[in-house]
Order: sequence, then C-alpha cells, then structure tokens
Amino acid sequence: MTGAPLPADEYARLLDLASYDILDTPREAAFDRIARLTARVLATPIALINFVDEDRLWSKASVGLDGVVAPRDDSFCSWTILQSGPLTIEDVRADLRFAHTPLVVGEPHVQMYAGTPLTTPAGQHIGTLCVMDDRPRALSAPDLQALQDLADLVVSELELRARNLALDRELDAQAQRGADLQRMVDQAQVLEAVAQLMDQELSPEEMILAASALLGEALAADYTGLIAFEGENLSVRAAYHHPRMTPEARAVADRLSVLPRALTWRLRDITTSVYIEDYPDQVGALAEVVDAGIQQVAWVPLGQCVEGSALLLVVRLQGSEVCGWRGSDRALLESAGRSVRSALRRQGEMQLAWQAARQDALTGVLNRRALSEDLTQWQATGRPFVLAGLDLDGLKAVNDQEGHARGDQLLQVFAATLKVELGGAGKVYRVGGDEFVTLGTGDEEQVLEAVDTAVLTARQVAPLRGASVGVAHSREASGDALLALADERMYAVKRRRHAARLTEAVC
Repeated sequence: MTGAPLPADEYARLLDLASYDILDTPREAAFDRIARLTARVLATPIALINFVDEDRLWSKASVGLDGVVAPRDDSFCSWTILQSGPLTIEDVRADLRFAHTPLVVGEPHVQMYAGTPLTTPAGQHIGTLCVMDDRPRALSAPDLQALQDLADLVVSELELRARNLALDRELDAQAQRGADLQRMVDQAQVLEAVAQLMDQELSPEEMILAASALLGEALAADYTGLIAFEGENLSVRAAYHHPRMTPEARAVADRLSVLPRALTWRLRDITTSVYIEDYPDQVGALAEVVDAGIQQVAWVPLGQCVEGSALLLVVRLQGSEVCGWRGSDRALLESAGRSVRSALRRQGEMQLAWQAARQDALTGVLNRRALSEDLTQWQATGRPFVLAGLDLDGLKAVNDQEGHARGDQLLQVFAATLKVELGGAGKVYRVGGDEFVTLGTGDEEQVLEAVDTAVLTARQVAPLRGASVGVAHSREASGDALLALADERMYAVKRRRHAARLTEAVC
C-alpha cells in the first residue's frame, strides 16, 4: 500500500487530537451507539470510529471488527483525513493505493470503503467515521449525507465529552482546593494548640512530646517522636503512632539509638529541617529500616532540650495516603519547630534566671532563698530528711590576718568540697558569711564525714580551726523551728569547742 502524505498542518492536527484525551480510552456507550447506527443506516457489515495518531490508526468504536490498531501507513483513513468530505471507493481492489492492504488481501476481505473526516471546531481532521463491505457497491448521495451527519454527531459527542472532562477536572480542582483550605485551617488550629502548649507549666520533654502528638494527626503521620541527644547518648520517645504502624516499624523507630550508621546521628547538630521522600532510595539506607516499611522521614531541629539538642522525628510508612512532604506539611513543621525552639529558649532563660536567683554569688552553692523553697518542698512530700547547720570556726581570723580574698578562697574551696562529698545525699546552702546548711537524705554520720573532709581541704588554703555542726531531723520540727533547732545544736557544739580551747590555754 502507498502511504498517504502528511497533512500540511499535521502538528496542529495532532495537538487538537491530544486535547480531546480520547486515545487509548475504554469503550463508551455513546460512541458504540453511533457505530451501530452507522452500520444499520448504511447497511454495511463494518462501521468504525477511528482516530489517526502520529503513526497509528486507533478505533474508539467498531461494528463487525474487533478494536482496530493498525500502522497509519496501512490505513484507508490516513487518506480520508486529507479530504474535506467523504472518500468513497466502490472497489478497493481496483485502487492501487489499497489493493494490497491487509484488510483487503486478508480477513474480512474488504472490497468497498467509504469514510468521512471527523472535523473539529478548530477545522482539524482528527479521525474518520467509516464503513466497509466485503462486496463492491456504490453509496447514494443520501447515504453519504447520512454518513456526514453521523460523523458530525461523533464530533458533537467528542465536544460534550471534552466539556464534561473539563468540568470534572474543575470539580476535582475545587474539591482539592477545598481540601487544601480545610487542611490549612486544621493545621492552623494545631499550630495554635502547639503555641498554647508552650505557655503551660510543662517540662521541655513534656512540652515536645505533647506538641509531637498534635502534629502526628495533623500531618497524617504514622509515627512522631522526640529524639534527645545527651553527650554521646541518644534516646527516642514515641509521642504518637497510628494504629497502622506495624510493631516492626515501631521497634525500628524506638531503636534508632542503637542502629549502626543511622542517619539520625549525623543530624544531631542540624539547624534546618531535613525531609526524605523515599528512604529506600537513599544511599546507605539501612535494610532494617526499609524492611519495616518506612518511606518518608522528616527531622525538625528543636534546639536545646534538657542536657543536649533535640529533634522531632516524623515518619510515614509505604502506602501512606499522603505522597511526599507537601508545602503545607513543611510549613506546619517549620512553624511548630520555631514555636518549640522559642519556648525552650524562653524556658532556658527563665531556668538560668531562677538558678541565678537561688545561687550564692561567691561560692556557687545554693543560697538562703533556695533553702526556704527546698525546705518547703521537702516538707510537702512527707519524706524524712536531715538538716544540718554549719558554722566555720576561725574564718574571721583568716580575714584579719591574710585578707578577705584569702577568706573568700577558703569559703569557695570549703563549699565546693562539701558539695562533692555529699553528692546525691544532700544539697549545700550558704546562708550567711561563714554559715552553711545541708539538706537531704544523708544521715548524720555522712554529713559529719563530708564536713570533716571539706575542712581538711580548706586548710590547704588557710588555717581554718574547724566547723561546728548541729543536726536536726524532719520528724523533730518543721520550717523555721527546724532551722532554729539545728542552729541551737550547732551553737552548743561551738560553745563546747570554745570552752575546750580555753581549758587547753589555761593548762
């Protein structure tokens, strides 16, 4: 068969054809009806609605032949679209262009062809409505007019279909815009709730876990958690997990601290968020993480938490309803991250201010205000404790003989040593020039041993005579009365020591 030349405006014709989005679509009743009607009206065994693509002929509807897909060069229709009206061939065997066409030399042994272009409103011939017969015959003028009318009906159906598709796309776009707007409203409410959390009296860890749980639902996440770095240690605390989160995936998330070469370790000092859309495709992706079905991962820096830096971890599994980190997802995470960082910074500043207000400026141990607050807390718990009052013997002589700088150094060494020796058994408070108090669970013997060690260490700085100690137990009194009792016992010790020194001097 001799191939037909291309139309002069072939590129525009193909663009017009593509705009209808009709190629390779399933059968549709409207076009099938027109094909059946065409075969019935023109009394032919075969009727086709064909579209001429770049290099093939494709049938949308057919009667008498199964759906046809054929090379464009072997088709009658590639010649038909070159005309403005019907192309009729009463006996194709006599036409050298078609005598050797597969449909002629083989089944169904076509001998007659008649087709007319499907002409779009843009004037492009994108396909044909055609009929075929297995015997030579001529079509009358009314037959050709009916063929043209039916072809116009095909184009009308195409236009209606295109408008319906455009309307569906617009409705889908509106629905998507509505869903996006609703998601923005929902996320704004979540962000407001996160901001309100920041004003609550919560610890940094409690604050972050609560915020992470709120974010998990808003982001359609499968898992959110807090990653805290403290020195060389890493801990992971789950804040939220969806019911579809498999035990294997949860176990992997909870074990990030012990996984070898885990990416999380390399992100401990990040200042901007990191988003991974497809973890399995990452270079160095861990098989254990991939096998658990983890697909999307986000790490959001939260600043300093407790003893080190903190990250918010957000995970989505394979098959998540959300494909990738959307702009709104990132905006929510970034805003929440800023809120948490700001709250942690504010908490840190308040904590430093609170600590400074409770700290003795010279020695660095706690002060009288801290003693009052801590004593009240101890008594509120109902737990037993020991309070000891201390007074350094001989500090005035050190100040007079060696200067106040030396005396201050002695106080600093004594306080630091006493704090270390007591350790977790108690806290040290400086309540006056040379007066200290210890408060904690350590028994009387522990306190006295710690004081003896602190005195010996202080003597390396200056000749301190010693320290008088009075011990009182929480069961004996409360509040100021307990302090007074310890003071009374401490001064009794001081008087006995003073009397002993006078006796030694006389002797």
